[in-house]
Amino acid sequence: MGHKVHPKSVRLGYIKDWESRWFNLKEMPDFIEEDRRIRIYLKNKLKMASVSKIAIERRPGKYLRVNIHTSRPGIVIGKNGQGIENLKKEIESMTAKKTFINIMEIKKPELDAQLAAESIAFQLEKQIAFRRTMKKTIERAMMAGAQGVKVMVSGRLGGTEIARTEWLKEGRVPLQTFRADIDYGFIEAYTTMGQIGVKVWIFKKELFKKTSKELLEETKLDMLTLTEQTARN
Repeated sequence: MGHKVHPKSVRLGYIKDWESRWFNLKEMPDFIEEDRRIRIYLKNKLKMASVSKIAIERRPGKYLRVNIHTSRPGIVIGKNGQGIENLKKEIESMTAKKTFINIMEIKKPELDAQLAAESIAFQLEKQIAFRRTMKKTIERAMMAGAQGVKVMVSGRLGGTEIARTEWLKEGRVPLQTFRADIDYGFIEAYTTMGQIGVKVWIFKKELFKKTSKELLEETKLDMLTLTEQTARN
């Protein structure tokens, strides 16, 4: 039996940050439930806005900040900012707290694991072949600059009687390297034959490791410094 750990949990405080940023031992159960209700409401309200992550910050007093990470900010903002105003009023009525909403645009949605998983689930619900969908997702991520991608689907694939697990991988996905920036996404697709779980791992880059371009710039700087010192002598 395998021991499975969420790729983000082992990197929290190291290269990843918490999605709920607050600390209050006394009211922690109430705040956790409130955060859950806010996220469920926003995900259902913004189904077509490609929302990847919802980060919630709490300030002293009755202040709440919600950061929505989306690849389609125009849909969230709405005409003349009306969309944000409506969301703000709804959240304030739910929490009785002064709410501020920030929209964070995702520049490369192909490198976001959650959006990639949701795209696969959407296509599976449209009865598109799972292998074709997985291959296309991997190709788009690799073309966008990913160093490695792994996709796994589980369930009654293709309408078979027995559920099974299939996965495809390209490049390298070092799950045990803590400095590796690995994005993870999970969602369930609801098909006529039952639920199909979709998991996506995307290895973006390795932090604290200098690229060839950075090493070349350092070499040029060292050569320039050495030339100046030689000229002085």
